[in-house]
Amino acid sequence: MRVAMTCFLFVIVSITLASCGQVEIAQVRAEQTKQKSDEPTRPVTANAKQQASWPLFRGDAQSTGVAKSKLPDDLSLLWKFEVKDGAFEGTPVIHDGVAYIGDLDGEVFALNLDSGEKKWEYKTEAGFIASPAIHEGLVYIGDYDGTFYCLEAESGKPRWKFATDAEIDACANFYKGNVLIGSQDATLYSVNAKTGELVWKHTIDDQIRCSPTIIDDRVFLAGCDGKLHIVGLEKGEELASVDIGAPTGVTPAVQGDYVYFGTEGGEFLCVNWKQAVMAWSFTGKGGTQPYRSSAAATAEHVVVGSRAKRVYSLDPTSGDEQWTFASKQRIDSSPVIVGDRVYIGSTDGRIYGLSLESGDKEWEYEAKGGFTGSPAVAEGKLVIASDEGVVYCFGKIKE
Repeated sequence: MRVAMTCFLFVIVSITLASCGQVEIAQVRAEQTKQKSDEPTRPVTANAKQQASWPLFRGDAQSTGVAKSKLPDDLSLLWKFEVKDGAFEGTPVIHDGVAYIGDLDGEVFALNLDSGEKKWEYKTEAGFIASPAIHEGLVYIGDYDGTFYCLEAESGKPRWKFATDAEIDACANFYKGNVLIGSQDATLYSVNAKTGELVWKHTIDDQIRCSPTIIDDRVFLAGCDGKLHIVGLEKGEELASVDIGAPTGVTPAVQGDYVYFGTEGGEFLCVNWKQAVMAWSFTGKGGTQPYRSSAAATAEHVVVGSRAKRVYSLDPTSGDEQWTFASKQRIDSSPVIVGDRVYIGSTDGRIYGLSLESGDKEWEYEAKGGFTGSPAVAEGKLVIASDEGVVYCFGKIKE
């Protein structure tokens, strides 16, 4: 049992690390009935593949949680990749036909997106809560001992390591030639993405558990110090901050002039980042349960899961509730918007596909264990990993 450091005065997070055993791949196509969908196959060019990748925790630098790729209406399970006695908390990234993910036992896996077969694995001494990131042929990921790794995407060969002073919980992001790393040592590091050399660092008053969200030359940090920080990317100086009333570790989503995120105090907030002022706040009928889910945002909808066992869709301008979906257990997984649907995992062991307009359940898959990690959607497939050490891939079965 490992007790993780926590920024929340009223929350103690403990994680039981399962021992790593033999890895098994279960091909399940033979178990599936032939899909009857008449949906035409999407032609995939090299450029389309590049555009349809999922390179970061929330899909893009703005952390919108909106997929560029399409999915069939009736998703089928294509394959499972199982780690015996394993556990995943992170979200996969997908690029050029490969899915990458780290587990709590300290292994990074590269999996063939079509078959689920292991391409390579890289073993470390500490586990990974954070999701990986992929950029220009390199995979980046931080562990709970505070070490940040750069690996070659093709082979898993290490390029460099960078040491922070505390646990790394979240995915990195990129600006120009630098990689941005948040740590529980309360510091955001800007590091040369090729060499691992420090460019600048910016320290706040408490832990950083979110992924850094980028728009233009600014990065947003929703901090455990109860503030949203707006930091300049060229020099790492603080440009503004907004009091958010409670600590948070979720990754803020940016849509236009607004930043969206929830807090440990049970409020979901919208901040006008250009004016550095609060635009609106929302408290759901489920009470003041914390938000551990990061929002997905478009111009028409902001969707987020809650520990109150609900998924909310809110009006991005007013914060008015558009719809609510009730799950059987709390939701720490973050939603992904794919066309006119929202996909999200739950600790009840289910993955839900909901109508973006109404919140009606249109698709569901029940798995073993639960989901803290979130879906990644690219190249016509949805990939998500469970806390029982299973990576699931869904898509359309080939005729």
